[in-house]
This record gives sequence, C-alpha cells and structure tokens, in this order.
Amino acid sequence: MATDTTVPSVLFRARDLVVPALRAAVDLLAPELQGVAAYHLGWVDELGTALAGDGGKGVRPALAVLSAEAVGAAGRIGVPGAAAIELVHNYSLIHDDVMDNDRERRHRATVWTVFGVPQAIIVGDALAALAVQVLLDPALLVPEVGQSEGSAAARLLTEATAKMIAGQSQDMAFEERERVTFAECIAMEAGKTGALLGCASSIGAVLAGAGSDTVAALDRFGVELGISFQAVDDLLGIWGDPKTTGKPRMADLRQHKKSLPVTFALSSGAAIADELAALLQVSELSEEQIVRMATIVEECGGREATNALADERLTLALASLESAAITDSAHEEFREIARFVVERQF
Repeated sequence: MATDTTVPSVLFRARDLVVPALRAAVDLLAPELQGVAAYHLGWVDELGTALAGDGGKGVRPALAVLSAEAVGAAGRIGVPGAAAIELVHNYSLIHDDVMDNDRERRHRATVWTVFGVPQAIIVGDALAALAVQVLLDPALLVPEVGQSEGSAAARLLTEATAKMIAGQSQDMAFEERERVTFAECIAMEAGKTGALLGCASSIGAVLAGAGSDTVAALDRFGVELGISFQAVDDLLGIWGDPKTTGKPRMADLRQHKKSLPVTFALSSGAAIADELAALLQVSELSEEQIVRMATIVEECGGREATNALADERLTLALASLESAAITDSAHEEFREIARFVVERQF
C-alpha cells in the first residue's frame, strides 16, 4: 500500500455540487434536529456557531456524481443520490459512535458525547428517513431528475442500507465469538462497507437512466473498492496515527474488534495466536496488553495480509470498470478515486 496520496479533483468538484444540496436536505428536518445534524456534519460547533468544516473525505458523494457523468449526464443529475448516500453514511456513523462508545470522530467530540445518546439515536434515524425522502421526491434537490429514476435509486439505496446493517450486525456478533475466519470477515465487510460504496458508484447512473449492465458493473466496482477501503480502515484502526485519523491509538484493539488483521492472525496457526485469542477475552485491557496484541497481529502476518487484500480488491474493482459503458474521462477519475482510497492515511 503506497503512502503518497493526492486528493482527486473530482472530490472537490462533487463537494461544490453536493454540499449545498445536503444543506438544503438537512433544512427539511425538524428544527430541533437540524443543529445536531449540522454539528455532526462539521458545519457548526456545539453552540451552533458556523464552521468551515468539510464533513469528511467525500468519497461516496464523489462516486455518485461521477457515475452520472460517466454515462453522459451532468454531474448535477447524481446529486440527489450523492446527498442520500451521505445521509445514510452519516446516520450510520452517529449510531456506530454510540455502539462503540467512541468519544471522538474527525478530531471532534462525537454527537452522543455532546447532545446525549437519545438525541444521537433520533438524529441518526432522521437522516436515514431523509435519505429515502430526497430520492422518492428528487425535485426537492434537483428538478431535472424524474420521479421514476428517483424511485429506482431509492430501491437501490434501501437494498444497500439493509446489507450495510446486516454487515454491522455481523461485526457486532464477531466481538462475542472467540474465533472468526478471515473469509468471514471479508464477507462481513463486503456488506458493512462494500454495499454502500457499490450503491454510491452506481446510483448516479441509475438517476441518469443508464442500462442495467453498466449499473451492475459500477456496483461491482464499488463493492470491491469498499472491501479495499475497509481493509485500509482496519489497518489504520490499529497502526494509524491518531493525529491523522482523529481516532485514539489502536482504537480497534481497545474495542476487541475482530477486524481483518486480527482475524487473519487468529487463523494463522501460529503459536502466539492463542495468546491473542486470550487477550481478546480480557474485558479491560491495559496499554501494555494492547501493544502486545498489535505486535502479535503483525508477527502472525495480519498486517501484511490485509495490505495484500486491499491491493487485490483494488485490482478487482478496476477490472470491473472494463465492462461498464462509461466515458474515458470518468474511467480515469474512478481510477483516481480508487487509488486515493487505498493510499490514504486517514
């Protein structure tokens, strides 16, 4: 996995299109929910003072906008899909922070720590419902998008969201199991992360009325990219620099997550894998034990194998583009996003 990362220009182009629409969508929420949503999205501080926040990397909305452009439509046509994807993604982040007891995200206090758990839950629910609303009535954001295309996009999003939730449920169940295989973890992450990236990569094409073969090829690209994306996240969850990631050092080990590096180590057959399994059963881990777990995972090949998986799934993602009827310029921009996803350090 390379380390020299250049942010693709399509991320900035898409942000200029999507952020105003996303703000317009959030304005549709009940007034008491708008401020909390705006805080999570990085637009305001806890007192409601406006900030110049960008709300994250913006990979998913960029993919949605690009997938519309890829089939010859204006990027604007993909905006309702991009906004809907961002709403679902952020609802899941708010709920994840509650479930994982995470106190910091993107270098800021998480929603539940500022506004309380009940408010975090209800705002997350509201964002999920709003995502479907803006697709079933896409004229709320972009008048040119037809209702039939919006309905098809809403169906795609709800299917992807269901797969994401199922993947999250598996992830939680894995924490209670003593052993989880590497293959099981890959399948879980295909749902947890891959499904929504697959939807993001194809939803703009759906809104533009593209053919089913092209939509399917773009979805495959996104699913494979999602597995690669999650592999990188799992590496950063153990070895990432907190100053860059905005998360505590070795956060995934503290939470006993059976991520890709950990499950590979557990399945490696190495003698010290049993020590790792035993440490994963300790409810309150010391700093020394956490560092020891990271050492074991690396010595068992978990870091190397996860790096290799990220590269392998990137190759499969790029191969999926070959069967998609898309423009040459979009093809190259999809490749740029894919490389960015695998090379990032945050």
